[in-house]
Amino acid sequence: MAGRTVSGGDAPAPEATGGRHRRLTIILVLVVLGFFGFGFALVPLYNTFCKLTGLNGKTGGPVGASAVAALKPNDSRTVKVGFTSTVMPGLNWTFKPLHEHMMVHPGTVTSTSYLVSNPSDHPETGQAIMSVVPGRAARYFKKLQCFCFHQETLKAGQFRNMKLVYFISSGIPKDISSIIVSYAFFPVKKHT
Repeated sequence: MAGRTVSGGDAPAPEATGGRHRRLTIILVLVVLGFFGFGFALVPLYNTFCKLTGLNGKTGGPVGASAVAALKPNDSRTVKVGFTSTVMPGLNWTFKPLHEHMMVHPGTVTSTSYLVSNPSDHPETGQAIMSVVPGRAARYFKKLQCFCFHQETLKAGQFRNMKLVYFISSGIPKDISSIIVSYAFFPVKKHT
């Protein structure tokens, strides 16, 4: 087998190799920092996007009086609205809808309530998070009054009737004939 010869002229100079490595290291560090920053920005961007589009069943905050004044009820159509409730671990409450479902005309202001109690021997604070199924219906479900807009504190043994006032926009697509409104109450730890 014939021996191979290596030409010394083909190898890069050590200074050129060090410069390329330094440049590559800087680029990789910048890419990692960019991904890290994007990861922090992703959650608020996603939440804002979901509230604007109704993606993932997220709905926005309270609507104003001008939206109510512009309502045009559609009495020729009804949408079945179902209500569910969940209490997350760490919160000792009972929580259930007053009505399991309602038949609603789009464009009509409607109200219902959720019944909540704290059977524990100490006060507890919770925050309700709402979602709508199907997700694309969320943009048509508008809340005027909702206990989900702020934290709720219940004293030991306290019972409360929490009101929800809402309407479904008349522009809801005809293929959406039912909506499920789900609330989950999460514990909130008060800092003292």
